[in-house]
Amino acid sequence: MVRDNDDSEDFAAALAEFEQEQAATPRREPRIGEKASGKIVAIGDEVAFVDLGAKAEGMVQLTELCDEDGKLEAAVGDTIEALIAATDPETGCFVLRAKPGRAEAAHSELRQAWEHRIPVEAMVHAVIKGGVEVEVAGFRGFCPISQLEMRYVDDPAEYVGRRLTFRITRFEEAGRGRGPNIVLSRRVLLEEEAKVRAAETLARLEVGKVVQGTVTSLTNYGAFVDLGGLEGLLHISEMGHGRLEHPSDVLAVGQLVDVQITSIEPGKEPGSPARISLSRRALEQDPWDLVATHFPEGSMVEGRVVRVKQFGAFVELEPGIDGLIHVSELGAGRRIQHAREVVKLGETVRVKVLKIDAEKRRISLSRAAPEDEAEASAAYGNYDQNTVEAPGFGAMGHYFKSAKKKR
Repeated sequence: MVRDNDDSEDFAAALAEFEQEQAATPRREPRIGEKASGKIVAIGDEVAFVDLGAKAEGMVQLTELCDEDGKLEAAVGDTIEALIAATDPETGCFVLRAKPGRAEAAHSELRQAWEHRIPVEAMVHAVIKGGVEVEVAGFRGFCPISQLEMRYVDDPAEYVGRRLTFRITRFEEAGRGRGPNIVLSRRVLLEEEAKVRAAETLARLEVGKVVQGTVTSLTNYGAFVDLGGLEGLLHISEMGHGRLEHPSDVLAVGQLVDVQITSIEPGKEPGSPARISLSRRALEQDPWDLVATHFPEGSMVEGRVVRVKQFGAFVELEPGIDGLIHVSELGAGRRIQHAREVVKLGETVRVKVLKIDAEKRRISLSRAAPEDEAEASAAYGNYDQNTVEAPGFGAMGHYFKSAKKKR
């Protein structure tokens, strides 16, 4: 018997110690979708305020506390049980539902929405690890960050406070007294909408057609353009006749552009979107159509060195028009081994047009010598550099605007 008394005393002491620890341990704040109990601390004109403990307060509509005749059945000091449905953005209080039938109806509706893939509306409440917490029909749900948009979401906090449409992708019953585990996705709905728009857009497109689109992203090799739920690739070589270092030299994300469709091919994988190639260059006049007018043989012009090779230097005369100064034309009578001995990349040089082959798109140039300039000045007279342009000689006229005949 003594031993039994000792056991009883030990158990009582352990229980007392456990109760003290429980009392000292702060209660976890309730969460949306959970059931909670609390004491009514105040009753207003429309809502009653409930102390949920853990420094949490809830509010419940008085209609939730009335009988069928509209008579209030609760008073200050009463303890009620309710479902935590949401958080009020103005007061920060939890919104409670005291009528169990309503929670059960919402629970049933969400299950049906999950089973039949019916979209639901939900309010984004907070950013949590791996995604965002949402409130859907009074229950707590989770949407992974990867399922918020079709694109990467850099700052999910910008979605807090927004009511969006989702699809329930997982619905699992939780433990007793807790709401179901709900996982949602917005991305699946956006992708389905995009497929519908893409199919409609593709039906309108054809090779050779000029359309307007929006630049969605830039890469080293080109730009992707949204044509209406369907993207096409505008390669850097098709952005214009001029030479570009990067697409950002002429385009920006969000910019509207007119492009011509140059090809439409099936996607690489079954069900993948069509591959569409675009061009802005096709909408511009080919500068080679006027090369003989702008750069007649024998004319002298200025250009920029854009490539330096062992056999010579390529000079850009205007966007889309390059000419070659062969290494034999660079040394001014002196034998050189590499073009870089005489010119450097990016340098502006004055050149003489030796020969034009428009069919092969080639122009042969030489480094303009003093005697070439003197010859040109003697042939075309003395022109004022500020007001006169030699008529009929295009770029050659520009040369005479920047050079005076030596008297």
